[in-house]
Order: sequence, then C-alpha cells, then structure tokens
Amino acid sequence: MTTARAYLTGFGRYLPGPPVDNDGMAARLGGDDAVTARIRGSILASNGIRQRHYALDEQGEPTELNEELAVKALDAALDDRGIQASDLRMLATATTMGDVLVPGFANMVHGRLGGGPMQLLSASGVCASSMAALDAVVSKVRLGDHPRGAVVASELPSRSLRQRRYEGVRAGMDAHFLRWMLSDGAGAVVVEFQPHPTRLSFRVDWIRQVSLAHDHAVCMRAGMSGDETHVGGTWQDVALADAQAAGMFVLRQDVGMLDDLAQAGIAQFEELVDIGLVDVRHLDHVICHYSTNVFRDVAFDALRRRIPSLDTDRWFSNLETRGNTGSASIFIALEEAVRTGRFQPGETVLLAVPESGRFSFAFAQLTVVAPTRPQGASS
Repeated sequence: MTTARAYLTGFGRYLPGPPVDNDGMAARLGGDDAVTARIRGSILASNGIRQRHYALDEQGEPTELNEELAVKALDAALDDRGIQASDLRMLATATTMGDVLVPGFANMVHGRLGGGPMQLLSASGVCASSMAALDAVVSKVRLGDHPRGAVVASELPSRSLRQRRYEGVRAGMDAHFLRWMLSDGAGAVVVEFQPHPTRLSFRVDWIRQVSLAHDHAVCMRAGMSGDETHVGGTWQDVALADAQAAGMFVLRQDVGMLDDLAQAGIAQFEELVDIGLVDVRHLDHVICHYSTNVFRDVAFDALRRRIPSLDTDRWFSNLETRGNTGSASIFIALEEAVRTGRFQPGETVLLAVPESGRFSFAFAQLTVVAPTRPQGASS
C-alpha cells in the first residue's frame, strides 16, 4: 500500500514597514527614560537582534492588523506556488494574540483572504502554535481529505509593547524582557499531496509536539495576576481598568525559568534521537527558533555532542536581522533559507520550536525532494 505524503510547495513571508535598528526601537515603542534604556541595552546585548520590523509608524501608531499581515504572507506563498486562494481547501492559522477576541483568527484571515469554502483551524498558544497548525494541515492532506491547504503564522505584539501599556504598572525584568525581544511578521507555507512539478519541494516526514505543562508552572503569560490561575485572578474576573492597573495586559516572561526551558528542549531532542526519529548520521540542516543567541549556543553545543560533524554552515537562523516573531519565526526562517539555494534533493531538514508559555516543544523533519518535471521539460 502506498503511504500518503504531504509536501511543502510554496513559501511566503511578510515583514511590515522598514527594518528598525536598535537605536530606533524607543521611537516606535516609547520608554526612553534612563532606567528603561539601561534594561533595553542589557537585553539587546544578550539576544543579538540587530533589526526587526513593526507594524507601527514613526509615532508608534499601528499601520496594519495582524490578519492583514497573515493575508500578505499567504498571498506571497500562493504567488510563489502559482495558485490562487480558491485552490485551497484548508487554512490553518497560528498567532499568540489575534486582533479580536471573537471570531477566531482563522475566520478573520479567511474573510480577508477570500477564495471560497474551506476547512479552518485557529491554533492558539505561543511559538509552537505554528507547528500545531502545520501538523493539522499535513494530517488532513495525508488522509486524503484535502489535496491542498495552507498554513500561516502571524504575530503583531508591538501594539502591546508600547509605553502606554506600562504606565502606572509594575514592570520589572519579567515585563521588559519580551518588550525588547518581540517584533511583528508573518510566514506561510502551501501544503500539497504531491511535489512541485518544476522545483524543489519538502516532504514532511514527521511532526512531533509535546507539552510539559504537567511538570512546569507558567513561564510566559498575559491576562493573569500571577503564574497560577484562580478565580478572581484573571482579566475576565475583574473590571478592565482594574486588570490594566494590575498589569494583567503586560506580556511577562519568568526569565529565571529559561535555563530549564533550554535543558528541557535539549532532552526532547535527545529523545527523538534515541527512538530513531532523528538519524544523526543523515541530518543535513537545522532551522531552530530561539529568542536569543545565548540559547542558540546552548542548543548548538547539545547538537554537536550527538552530531560531531554538524557545522555552523548547516545551522540557519535569521534572528539577528528579522527579530523574534514568535509563532511566525519558523516559517519566516524557512522561507528565507529556501531562497538561499542551500538545499539539495535528498537532504534532511530539522525544524525545532521551543515555546516558553508553559514548556511546549515541537519538531519536524523535512526531506528535500526533486521536481517531478524538471524546468524546461515538455508537459
């Protein structure tokens, strides 16, 4: 019996506005007082990000909606594949925070994208939600329910990172850490049951996701008064003004847990090697989402212990130039990596996405596949 397959055949991204360097961040987000500037400098020195994009103008006012970023990335992926939105039968979206509470993000994106009837999925969460969305579309294509679908992950955190959200609120390192880490952008892929006819495609060999929330408290949060939920301790339990005053709408990160997150992610990778899903003898490329170069060094050292032959040329990241775009980061990085021409048929690519929210991890392996009909061949 022939095994059903799913292939990534189109890639797109959208990064709003011009690149913003480290000196231009405060102009967009505010927070140019001496204390905030000192914190910002410390965080930027550690994460290694040199520029990023915001859907904010020079006065810090929003220029686009999150759903607009998503549609522009989807349009780019569809154009890259040479198809229309009407050719899709499924759309899965991922984001940390949509523009509205209701309806779901996928519905809002579909309404703006158009294209006709299709199955939808809104994957919520943080960074790994993009891989959950990818898993859903890949699974439906493999089942034969749909011949073609698309996945888009989009983030627009800048609206929540502006100074007005921090005024009158306790904002220590747990709040400032993400403020100077996150930025805006969207990435998308097209998934099909067969490879692209005239250029390289990426067969999805497997996707694995795991949550360790049973063993860890909340690490990244918003809408809560602390790291544990209780009646009266969420933004829906109190007046909005009280929630704002309590700092519930500030995105916070417990930086003291990040070393544990890195070690847990390494352990999950080791487990994939031990059970044979990752063959370290034939791992050619690694695209890993991470928020800071410190984690890159930790992850690379761990990989080198299992794969001594893995050199930095096979590790791809665009964190320094595109910033940390949360769930969209892995697709934005994959799109750029594809454009570099670094992949050859038969090579394998490992995608790795740790999520600090409450310790989730997602991995996928892709195999580069030659076109079914080489460029220039007669039809």
